[in-house]
Amino acid sequence: MEVIIGYIIAITAIVIIGKVLLFPIKKILKFVLNGVIGAVMLLVLNAIGSSIGITVGVNIVSALIAGFFGIPGIIFLVIVNMI
Repeated sequence: MEVIIGYIIAITAIVIIGKVLLFPIKKILKFVLNGVIGAVMLLVLNAIGSSIGITVGVNIVSALIAGFFGIPGIIFLVIVNMI
């Protein structure tokens, strides 16, 4: 009986530790994915907007702003770049 209780406690501990470690990794991966999506959106904006004079520098901060906020973030970056 003691062995079974030991196994149950060990499995529970492994599940809890696994969930604790996976939570930050999921957030980090989502943050990186949003940054990549933002960079792609900025590259598309620069490709289309270069003909009318609208360009935004693609760097880590601008890519994360565009990825996190989406279209409003890109509009914000264009406005800040024009100022």
